[in-house]
Amino acid sequence: MGEQKANIGLIPNAPLPTLFPIVGQGPVGIAKLAAQGEKAGERHLVEFRTMEPRSLLNRVVSKRMPWMTWTINPYRGCEFGCRYCYARYTHAFLEKRDPALFEREIYIKQHAAWLLRQELKQVRPDEHIALGTATDPYQPIEREAKVTRSLLEVFAEQRGLRLGIVTKSTLIERDNDLLVRIAQRNRLTLHVTITTRDAQLARILEPRAPRPDMRFRTVERLRAAGLRVGVLCSPLMPGITDTAQALEAMARRAKKAGACFFSAQPLFLKPCSKPVFLRFIQDHFPQLEKAYETRFRDNAFVSKAYRERVGALVRAVVRKHGLGARDGESGSYEAIELRSPVEHSESRTKSGAQSLAVAGGESGLQPMGWAEQTEFWPGVKKAVQSA
Repeated sequence: MGEQKANIGLIPNAPLPTLFPIVGQGPVGIAKLAAQGEKAGERHLVEFRTMEPRSLLNRVVSKRMPWMTWTINPYRGCEFGCRYCYARYTHAFLEKRDPALFEREIYIKQHAAWLLRQELKQVRPDEHIALGTATDPYQPIEREAKVTRSLLEVFAEQRGLRLGIVTKSTLIERDNDLLVRIAQRNRLTLHVTITTRDAQLARILEPRAPRPDMRFRTVERLRAAGLRVGVLCSPLMPGITDTAQALEAMARRAKKAGACFFSAQPLFLKPCSKPVFLRFIQDHFPQLEKAYETRFRDNAFVSKAYRERVGALVRAVVRKHGLGARDGESGSYEAIELRSPVEHSESRTKSGAQSLAVAGGESGLQPMGWAEQTEFWPGVKKAVQSA
């Protein structure tokens, strides 16, 4: 900016530089890249377009994830349409303000493998790379586009990297061959997100993601291949999936699937995801509507007291079932003894109208119903019942 200002007076009658975009001038930056993309197909009310990114590795600046250094997202947008998804804000950078467009307009990044191969030169061995933080790298379009698989082919050539992959999709099983090769020479951790065992709840919460029982089966198969994989039971939704019984049931099922670790974090609602999620609550859990509106009216995050209470429940079920800790959380995974590959018998969870609170069984922990949560949720009346 200093050099730009200094050069203004060098040319007589030179026009002043444009420091800010003019209304109507057209998209700039990444929005321009998106606008220049070509249509790549459509299905089920979802349109796919190409994008020519200038880089692939994104340096993490968030203080909430100090252990993570780099992120990679093979796509922009995600078909799964999870009602709580915090990543909807990323479409705002494309000048797409409607939160619904995040799941209706998907951008496929071109030449991703070539970019990754160039940019890995700046990554140090101790830096953690996370694949799939603002989109699911194995969403349905990956079956044809194979952007994620092309990235894994590059990682399979490397040595000494720390790589984590997050997905809700069973499609990750397709790439077992590359995942095993990567794990032989790098530190690889796979995270399968499973928010609930209840198939009916999952269908309205994550409408286009695989059923919970299918995701648990994927955990079993990845473990059978000798890979390090755990379950992310996030986000924990107050009054819906945060009870001791629900966490006990999820941890027990994760243990049965052979998961190496189990992790769960509370829901947070940024402005981009808040209206979508609150509409979900209004439609399916109207008895909780007032409580959610009160709690998230002025704050995107739950209170410290609630966070600590839920954290204690998670740690208790982790200890009870001998599950390890996720990388970056208490009890780093370097200290966890990895089990040898084993064959797990396929088991299917019950789906249907049975609620998690009933299906969870007895855990030996004190359950936290909505009435008890009110002391951690200011302004919520105790008359509100737990879902």
